[in-house]
Amino acid sequence: MHSIIIVDDDIILRNAIVTFLKNEYFSVTSLNSVYEVLLFLKKKSIDLIIADIMMPELDGYDLLNILKNDIQYSGIPIILLTAKGITNDKVKGYNLGCNMYITKPFAPYELLSIINNLLNINNPLLQQNYIYNQQINKKSAEISLPIFTYRETSILNLVIKGYTNKEIANSLQLSIRNVEKYVSRLLYKTNTRNRTELVNYILNN
Repeated sequence: MHSIIIVDDDIILRNAIVTFLKNEYFSVTSLNSVYEVLLFLKKKSIDLIIADIMMPELDGYDLLNILKNDIQYSGIPIILLTAKGITNDKVKGYNLGCNMYITKPFAPYELLSIINNLLNINNPLLQQNYIYNQQINKKSAEISLPIFTYRETSILNLVIKGYTNKEIANSLQLSIRNVEKYVSRLLYKTNTRNRTELVNYILNN
């Protein structure tokens, strides 16, 4: 059974897609943020990701950029799901490495057809990737990560996105001193020394 992640902050649409795909015999995991996707991928392998573009903090483009620049995840097919239909947005998505770009609203069987095509394991390259993922599934173990508060998670998302302390302060309406304290707390919890190590820790653990 192929496994799929659907990430969208619209819970109604997300649940509708999950129900439809489960009825088509896919294993589907429903997530509402890019950060949750990154954590999930450290625990389990996945065959395909369906991601909305417009999400708070990290968006679908950020997810593409992160995964396509990581050799461990660069082979995962990604479908971008968005209300935008502007050509420039599509070009940006394809340039970042998405496999398909679907504009809302769409017919469920259109999405199913695209998924079936992307997961066609009769294609030797996709078959090799599928077998590799299955082997990773057998070998993977649960990874124990620190427990972050809601505020720490918000700041961590922006750190991963490359925001400076000043930009984080402006975005979350905090003082720069408070942001510095939260970043220091994140470094302590993850036993890292700087932002680069912190981001690498989250992406690699």
